[in-house]
Amino acid sequence: MSDRIHASYWLETPDNPARAAEVIAGEQSSGTFLALANETPELKARCGARVERLELLDVVDQPSLPGRYKPGVRFQRARLELSWSVENMGLSLPNVMATIAGNLFELQCVSGLRITDLRLPVAFAQACPGPAFGIAGTRRLAGVAQGPLIGTIIKPSVGLNPEQTAAEVRQLLAGGIDFIKDDELQADGPHCPFDERARAVMREVNAAAERLGRKPMVAFNLTGDLDEMKRRHDLVLSLGGTCVMVSLNSVGLVGLRELRRHSQLPIHAHRNGWGYLSRHPALGWDYAPWHTLWRLAGADHLHVNGLGNKFSESDAEVAAAAQAVLKPLWADAPMAAMPVFSSGQTGLVAAATHQVAGGTDLIFAAGGGIFGHPGGVAQGVTALRQAWDAAVAGVDLQAHAARHPELKAALGFW
Repeated sequence: MSDRIHASYWLETPDNPARAAEVIAGEQSSGTFLALANETPELKARCGARVERLELLDVVDQPSLPGRYKPGVRFQRARLELSWSVENMGLSLPNVMATIAGNLFELQCVSGLRITDLRLPVAFAQACPGPAFGIAGTRRLAGVAQGPLIGTIIKPSVGLNPEQTAAEVRQLLAGGIDFIKDDELQADGPHCPFDERARAVMREVNAAAERLGRKPMVAFNLTGDLDEMKRRHDLVLSLGGTCVMVSLNSVGLVGLRELRRHSQLPIHAHRNGWGYLSRHPALGWDYAPWHTLWRLAGADHLHVNGLGNKFSESDAEVAAAAQAVLKPLWADAPMAAMPVFSSGQTGLVAAATHQVAGGTDLIFAAGGGIFGHPGGVAQGVTALRQAWDAAVAGVDLQAHAARHPELKAALGFW
C-alpha cells in the first residue's frame, strides 16, 4: 500500500500537457513560478508532487472555462494523476483538501479541471475512523433489520411551528415510517426554534415507540456554530433521539470532524450545494473523491440524489454516487456508510434503485411521493413500502398493485 496521496484529474489546457502537469504539481507542493535556490533536488524528491500518469485525450478549439488565452490556441485534454507524500500535510483531511483541490482550478494553464479519483494511505483509517454507526448502527437504532429505511422530509420545509411539525410527524409515525428528517432549510428560526421543535417531535416519537416496539429515526438539523451543534446534539440525545443532521458544505470538514468526536448519535450528512461543486463537467469534483473526505470525517448517511430526480444529474451519476458510498475505502477498513436516495422519489423507481444499490442498505426518502397520496399520509407510506416489497421480490409493480389498493392508488399520482 502506497504511503502517498493519489488524486486523478480530467485536465484541459492551452499549454503543453506535460508542462501544465508539472506546473500543477509544483503549485500544489514545493514549486513556485520561479526556480528558487532552496528548492533543491533533494527537497523536490522528498516533498514535491509527482506526475504519476498523463494520458492524452482529444484536442478542441474552444476552452471549457473562461480565461486569458492566446488567439488561435487549441486545447488539449488529458487524464492526469498526481501524488504527494503524506508528510507534506500529515493525516489531516482539511489539508488534504487544500492540496488536491487548492490553487489548481484558477491557473492560467488550466482551461478545465475536474477531480475524478482520490486514494489515501490506510493510515487515514486510524487517524479518521469514519462513521461511528453506519449501516449496522442505523438499522439497530431504527429497529429496521431488513429492507430499505422508508423515509421522508418534513414539508413545508419552513413555516410550520413546533406543534404543526409534531402533528406532521404524528401522521407519519401512524403510517409506519422508518425515517424522518428536517429539511436543510429548517434550523433554528424564531417561528420554529430548534429546542421547542425537538421536544415536540420527540414527544410524538417516544409515544409511538411505546406502541410500535421500535423507535423511528428522526434526523434533526443542528447545523450551526460548533458550540450550537454540540448543545443541540446533547438536547436530542437527552430527549431519546437517535439521529442528527448537518449540512456538510455549511459546516466544513472541521465542523463535521469535531461533531463526530462529540456525537453519540448517527450523523445524517446533507450535501446541499453539491451542484456548485460538480455541475459543470469541466470543473470541480466527481462524487467518489468528494465523498471520501466526508465519509472519513464521520458521515454515517450520505445523500446521493435519486433516480429520475428533479435535479440535473443523470441516473448513471446517481448510481455511481451510491456505489461509491457502499464501496469499502480499504479492504480492512470498510467504514460502511448508508446512501440516501431523495429528490422527487416515488415507488416507480424502487426496482431500479434496488438494482443500483445491489440491495436494500439505503434510506429511500420521498416527500410528495408520500404526502401527495389521495388516501392520506399513512397510505402514502404504505404504498411506498409495497413498491419496495415488489422490488425486492422481483415482482412486476403493476401486478403487485392489483393486490394492494394503496399502491394502486399511488400509481395514479406518481
